[in-house]
Amino acid sequence: MTSKTAQRILATTAAAMVRSGDWIDYGAVLGQPDAFDEALAQRVGELEAVNIRGCLSTRPRAVVEADPERDHVSFFNWHYSGYDRERSDSGLENYIPCNLGEIPDYYRRFIDPPDIMVVKVCPLDTNGYFNLSATGLWHRAVASRAKVVIVEVDPMLPYVHGIENGLHVSEVDFVIDGMGGSLPELPLIAPNDIDRAVATLIAHEIEDGACLQIGIGAMPNTVCSLLLESGVRDLGIHTEMLTDGIVDLYLAGVVNNSKKSSNAGKMVCSFALGTKALYDAIHDNPDVSCQPIDMTNLPQNIVKNDRLMAINNTTQMDLQGQASSESDGHRHISGTGGQLQFIRGAYASEGGKSFLCMSSVYERKGVRRSRIVLNLTPGNVVTAPRSDMMYVVTEYGLINLKGKSVPDRARAMISIAHPDFRDELERDARSNGLIPRSFR
Repeated sequence: MTSKTAQRILATTAAAMVRSGDWIDYGAVLGQPDAFDEALAQRVGELEAVNIRGCLSTRPRAVVEADPERDHVSFFNWHYSGYDRERSDSGLENYIPCNLGEIPDYYRRFIDPPDIMVVKVCPLDTNGYFNLSATGLWHRAVASRAKVVIVEVDPMLPYVHGIENGLHVSEVDFVIDGMGGSLPELPLIAPNDIDRAVATLIAHEIEDGACLQIGIGAMPNTVCSLLLESGVRDLGIHTEMLTDGIVDLYLAGVVNNSKKSSNAGKMVCSFALGTKALYDAIHDNPDVSCQPIDMTNLPQNIVKNDRLMAINNTTQMDLQGQASSESDGHRHISGTGGQLQFIRGAYASEGGKSFLCMSSVYERKGVRRSRIVLNLTPGNVVTAPRSDMMYVVTEYGLINLKGKSVPDRARAMISIAHPDFRDELERDARSNGLIPRSFR
């Protein structure tokens, strides 16, 4: 390291800078630090009231594991991974409600400057930048406000091109070495018959030249698999998360971004998470543009792309079209993410469509239950209100709720519920006035 502004230090030295009462930002996804985290965990008992913000932890957080009673450190999270959900269930993490695309603005306007930011980066490049790899997100916004900026260098990270996807050495206070080793991966989930049925319905709605946003999960990724077989061409990508399914379309030539209205020729994302094959495909690839989350997720930027197709999962919907995609009662399971912003952006896009998909039923403790219900589970968070809902898809059909009255919505939702629950839903809708007695 030859810079006069950023000093190379040990991870233990960096962790020693933390004081009781500090707010620390860990960044998100592949950008969360490991060496610093391990070093800080070693001195947790010396500290009090340390607060950490993170997002989508891809590995166990050593500092959380070292404080199982939460006596010293509190971890706050913008969006849960499976690990974060488990820690939240144990009372060791808390969710921060947000629309993901607004987070840079939160840091600039509403959040006090963090005492320390520490985030993983690629090695310093020839232009004097630490590339942020596959995690543009809000990292630059945090760095612009943090009192101390520490980067943890990991040569295993893919170097990802993009707008503002790096920190200049002059913006960095300290540099530490990462722990090395392989990158965390998000395993591919084999689609089942229900996934394929839902994906088939959505794939039929996608035409040549459409621009895709694909959410996390088996159903949205199965849409990508079916598009490989459909003959559709010249697709573009403007998404929050870059997935293996999208990369498969790109490698097959189905995605070439040639028809995009905005950022033509580029697969635009704000972060990537998947398998090693995904990381290899995006490494030093000029066709990929990783951008800050406000550039990808704010509806006024989404709408710049014509025929934007937003494809996302939900877990429960009521008969009026409200969707709960992030909680199970008061138990938080994931996050709002960019779902609502892409639903709104897709609707406003010229020729755009938003799809919210789910299986019609799920099983819990041996009991099969409908995901389509009269009322959402008490405590469930409404991720997308009924007024924003467009296409809803289950294995039993695809409906469009735009412009429909409450009785029409209830009838439409019942039509795509599992047949075993339709009569009960119809009775509930009528007895509660959603479907008037005279309505046929």
